[in-house]
Amino acid sequence: MNYDASVRYLLSLGRELAAPTQAAAAKFDLENISVLAERLGRPDRAYPSVHIAGTNGKGSTAAFLESILRHAGFLTGLYTSPHLERINERIRMNGHEISDEEFADTFARIQTVVEELLAGGKLRAHPTFFECVTALAFESFARSRVEFGIFEVGLGGRLDATNILQPLVSVITRIDFDHENFLGHSLKEIASEKAGIIKSGPPVIAADQRPEAKEVLHSRAAELHTTFVDTSEAYQLDVQENLQQPGRFQALVKEVATGWELEVAPKLPGKFQAQNVLNAIAASRLLQQRGYRIPDQSIKEGIALAEWPGRLEKLHSHPDVYLDGAHNPAAAAELRDFLRRYFEGRRIWMLFGTLRDKAVDEIAGIILPCVSAVVFTEPRTTRSISAAQLAEIAGHHASCFSVHPDAENGFENILSRASSTDAIFVTGSLYLVGQIRHYWNQRARVAAK
Repeated sequence: MNYDASVRYLLSLGRELAAPTQAAAAKFDLENISVLAERLGRPDRAYPSVHIAGTNGKGSTAAFLESILRHAGFLTGLYTSPHLERINERIRMNGHEISDEEFADTFARIQTVVEELLAGGKLRAHPTFFECVTALAFESFARSRVEFGIFEVGLGGRLDATNILQPLVSVITRIDFDHENFLGHSLKEIASEKAGIIKSGPPVIAADQRPEAKEVLHSRAAELHTTFVDTSEAYQLDVQENLQQPGRFQALVKEVATGWELEVAPKLPGKFQAQNVLNAIAASRLLQQRGYRIPDQSIKEGIALAEWPGRLEKLHSHPDVYLDGAHNPAAAAELRDFLRRYFEGRRIWMLFGTLRDKAVDEIAGIILPCVSAVVFTEPRTTRSISAAQLAEIAGHHASCFSVHPDAENGFENILSRASSTDAIFVTGSLYLVGQIRHYWNQRARVAAK
């Protein structure tokens, strides 16, 4: 099976978040991935790992930590989701996407094993899209002999395919409302699903949380007698008895906070990234305690050079063009704060499209009042809300808007009307961000010819 055939087969398994009634193969427990990993020889345990869950910031935290470990000299594996342009983005080794050849070769091996297990009655159903890609990441990292794997949870935590990991450290980023139909309609319910990655033994790092979410996480950690590190109270790491050099963490946090915008992370703008940096620093410190050599200079370099596309990613200047997948209310609030902080008094254009299962009116109500003109569009996916319906629902939040169902056409419309001093933001969905990012790169290649 070549690369194109492998990707087609994976996509034929159904969309990533298919509900049980929408895809016969969907099974929301860990049986499939456990059986498959066991048959593959437990590739998930061939290297030490860090496991990261949360609503917002888990991808950025993973990117910061991977960059830190890579700059410390480790051969790293990074598994994240979703992808923006190509499925290969989900599986990276030492900062590079898995090659098409390696992707196809590894998937062929996994598919052969799946067919054997199905024929032998060891699997009740074919593994889902996400289970297959997760197994592919486990196996690719083992075959490449990575020295450290960083894994981002796909959805929730407790029943996520990545949760068969036995990590050295677990991290839970900021928890907020998203995917309520899958995770629950209260913050406590959502936090309970995220807390499912906490295990007896490995310490858990938690970002600043709302009280009800923090209570759930703290309770779960206490129940499992797991060390709970709250990065909103960074000094906690300083007073742990087993920390060999007290004060180093707090001093580094202070240095990061002081030089944040100008020195520390020029590639990842947004004040909210400071919390994700703290998560990554805390994980690095705990790994240092376990004997891993991670110099402070590597932490600083890793933070400064980390990249995470599609999250306040700047594509162009004059006019400024940004991509940001603000697809839930908390992420929308961060984008709003970024607009107010850096673009006050400037004309802001926005290409806005989202999915039917999102809090459309709430998200629009947060960010659209900050914008001069909005173009409503729709991402190229069956899950998207139509541009016309989106305008009907959210148009009252905009001072000026137009409707362009074709996202690329809508983007070109904005580019033709924006002046060099304006700012353009593409947001509302990572599907839309990936689509426009792909279009922009194609556009640039054509212009270069």
